[in-house]
Amino acid sequence: MFSALALGLNSLISDPISIVSSPSQLPDRLLRHEFTVLIPAQNEETSIGSKVLIAASYADRVLVLDEGSTDRTMEVAALGGARVIPVSGGEEALLDVFYKVSLDSELVVLIYPECMQDIDLLSHVLEPLRNGFDLSVGSWPCRITCEQETVMLFNGKNTFKEKIGFLAITADSMQKISSHKQHLTLKSLLSAAKTEGLKVNYLSFDVDPIFRKLESTRIGVVVPAYNEELLISETLSGIPEYVDRIYVIDDGSTDRTGEIVKKFGDSRIVYLRHEVNKGVGAGIIDGYKLALKDEMDIVAVMAGDNQMDPVQLPRLIFPIIEGRADYTKGNRLLTDNFRTGMSKWRSLGNLLLSFITKIGSGYWHVMDPQNGYTAISRQALDVIDLDSVYPYYGYCNDLLIKLNAFGMRVMDVVMPARYGRERSKIHYGKFIRKVAPMIFRGFLWRLRVKYTVLDFHPLVLFYFLGMVALPVGVILGLWGLLQVLLQNPLPSYYPLLGFLVLGMGLQMLLFGMLFDMQVEKKRNERVGFAR
Repeated sequence: MFSALALGLNSLISDPISIVSSPSQLPDRLLRHEFTVLIPAQNEETSIGSKVLIAASYADRVLVLDEGSTDRTMEVAALGGARVIPVSGGEEALLDVFYKVSLDSELVVLIYPECMQDIDLLSHVLEPLRNGFDLSVGSWPCRITCEQETVMLFNGKNTFKEKIGFLAITADSMQKISSHKQHLTLKSLLSAAKTEGLKVNYLSFDVDPIFRKLESTRIGVVVPAYNEELLISETLSGIPEYVDRIYVIDDGSTDRTGEIVKKFGDSRIVYLRHEVNKGVGAGIIDGYKLALKDEMDIVAVMAGDNQMDPVQLPRLIFPIIEGRADYTKGNRLLTDNFRTGMSKWRSLGNLLLSFITKIGSGYWHVMDPQNGYTAISRQALDVIDLDSVYPYYGYCNDLLIKLNAFGMRVMDVVMPARYGRERSKIHYGKFIRKVAPMIFRGFLWRLRVKYTVLDFHPLVLFYFLGMVALPVGVILGLWGLLQVLLQNPLPSYYPLLGFLVLGMGLQMLLFGMLFDMQVEKKRNERVGFAR
């Protein structure tokens, strides 16, 4: 087996992947040395793409060690830019690959994704190596059972079992303990490091300073659920331990969703049932109200159909904790790779709604408005009339409109689409017919509140003139066409008049959009300067 692994690695090492971060994003040490990340995986097609893309933003190459997946894990990992190596033989086989890769890399990191839920912390993981340590071993509080050795850390906490989530080592240090590689396990590797006198850093994310921000922030997660008996348990199991409250809103389910939630056995869960189906927006708003009552500082939304990857949750939360945003949301539409798993029809619908929502909300930098994976600050929730939010699937579009009217900062967080066994409940024909008028009404409300009540800007006049002149120009054109078909005479100036009114309408609307963009851009620049 090991000889086959060696042949696979020799060909792999001679042809590394070409995903490299910009120099400004990499620590000084990484600018001078090749850096490889290894990620063991088994049947993780819904999450491996996210992990590979994030790891690739730090490393020179990413290897996915596939432990016998029967789904599309290997295919998705390859689409993300990783090299996939099939392995069998458990921990010893993984560490054998780890050793062989160290022969060609100055720095190697082995990540156990089930025990390290946020791969985006790689830069933090590698910090000890920049400061002179030879080996960096870290843990993550896990509720699920991990086969890795327990890291004995004297942190004074016994809340969670701490399992090894990553292992980072310099190539020179790995060679010093190479004599132990014939039967290498995590336990023997750490023992060998001690014998060789290596400087080992034990990092616990449960007490590390970067996570004290999470400890001091009360975080709630709203889980809207409607007939999700197949996926609700997976959704709740994936919610990280640092979340303080989980608000499950059962929106009139007729299956066993409520029964499963009640028997789940997590003390953080607050269960609320709607006797009749009120819509996903109404469920989320009720969750927001419960979170405000419990004085949560940040409230995220993770749908009960397990579409929201828990790996991405810190990326939504930290911009709010750090004061860079009041509302964060996922964006799946940046690249084709990120849209893997999303149907062309859903992708087209999202692009169209993105454009409509940009105009309606005034957030011209925001895309994928239908992405329900969001986080919002308590301050933002306090300024919104929650009872006025649209109760159905268009709630997220309506929420953006209201946030913009009151000057809240919104940030897109790029992430891949994640679709598995769930089925979308959105019927796009009916959806667009219902949501488009709501966005238009919200657009008019935003102009009135933001640019006439709270402040004044002449762009409302441009929008008003454009919305009057454009339909008048269209009517003039249709009337002229009808007269031509009926062979009735028209004044010679009539076609010119029609084009003039139509052109003026388009021009006024474009001026209104331009001024709206400039207002948002200047506000963002002021906020950035103040920070």
